[in-house]
Amino acid sequence: MDFESLFAKRTGYPPVYLARAPGRVNLLGEHVDYSDGIVLPMALEQEVKLAAAPGIKGVVTLFALDLDEQVAFRLADLETRLDIEGRPLPDWSLYPAGVAWALRRAGLEPASLSVAYISDIPIGAGLGSSAAVEVGFAVLWQAAGGWRIEPLELARLCQAAENEYAGVACGLMDQFASACGVEGHALYFDTRSLAWREEPLPLGFTVVIADSGVRRSLSNSEYNDRRASCEEAVKILKRRIPNITALRDISPIEFAAYGDLLPPIIRRRAEHVVKEIARVETAASALRRSDARAFGALMFSSHASLRDLYSVSTPELDALVEIARRLPGCLGARLTGAGFGGCTVNLVEEDEVGRFVSELPRSYQAQTGRQARVYSTRAGPGASAKKPSQGRIPHKRTVPS
Repeated sequence: MDFESLFAKRTGYPPVYLARAPGRVNLLGEHVDYSDGIVLPMALEQEVKLAAAPGIKGVVTLFALDLDEQVAFRLADLETRLDIEGRPLPDWSLYPAGVAWALRRAGLEPASLSVAYISDIPIGAGLGSSAAVEVGFAVLWQAAGGWRIEPLELARLCQAAENEYAGVACGLMDQFASACGVEGHALYFDTRSLAWREEPLPLGFTVVIADSGVRRSLSNSEYNDRRASCEEAVKILKRRIPNITALRDISPIEFAAYGDLLPPIIRRRAEHVVKEIARVETAASALRRSDARAFGALMFSSHASLRDLYSVSTPELDALVEIARRLPGCLGARLTGAGFGGCTVNLVEEDEVGRFVSELPRSYQAQTGRQARVYSTRAGPGASAKKPSQGRIPHKRTVPS
């Protein structure tokens, strides 16, 4: 049964609007966003799909098909975070409700809709599943409301929904990649200026995701400790380099000169960030000249840094990377996302993808006793919405050169 039929079966009428929003994988640039760094994500072909029709006036009804749950809330009561029965909204519904809240705060009225949605993005794997839900609802309400805003601004509204309504600390990268994805391209995104541009992915190579089966366990305290270490490093280094405001402002050469001023743990954390930002710049240059081998080497280097300097890897993630390194056709591999579980991302020659996808989980299970889900993907387009009889609804996009 196709998705439109599923919607009709659940609601009793056909959808008037359809929307989709992709997940994302970060190819390079991990744990640098809170130091004003540069990241290099891409939108995935794995996505959230939404179908909707006008609903009860002033009410939004959600059908989360993956969870087999539903809830309804009044748009006028969003501040209360209660459903129409006066009960607290379930956690999963805070993401779409938060988008409605953020839109209203921005003066954009979300329509009263009945919405069913389903996703093939693994939850909790570091692939932007919650951001895809947010962006999917945002483009859905945009189509229903007939208003248009730039995709980057839409992403910022979705980030506000997650930060301020759902209460989850996150940067802008996930929502940005879901809203602004470009088919066949990575996205060079400056988290300080919010400028971005497309970078072509090398032809003849495929991105492969390997889910370790270990769900992320990076606690708020561990995340905050690492962020605090970066901030403390800036305070100390500012005594010698007065104009810096974030680790983004320190070059690898300057860090080599002044890094010894830092306590050992803070030095390791800062060294990762400084060198990771430099890796992204080098990687973008490699993509422009179609140098897949150089890009892959930077991925391996990034993983070693996240493991040894930032201490966010796990034995399972390390096993996936080391097994991948030995397999024919693999040019690069690294953990992606916050770490402490989740996935690795791999760059593999197209001719070797079939063998890679079958051999990696087999060797991983033999080594760790765990099962890994391994699948190839591609860089897909950003979120879109349409009426069932229409093509994709276009949006403007500005790409700095």
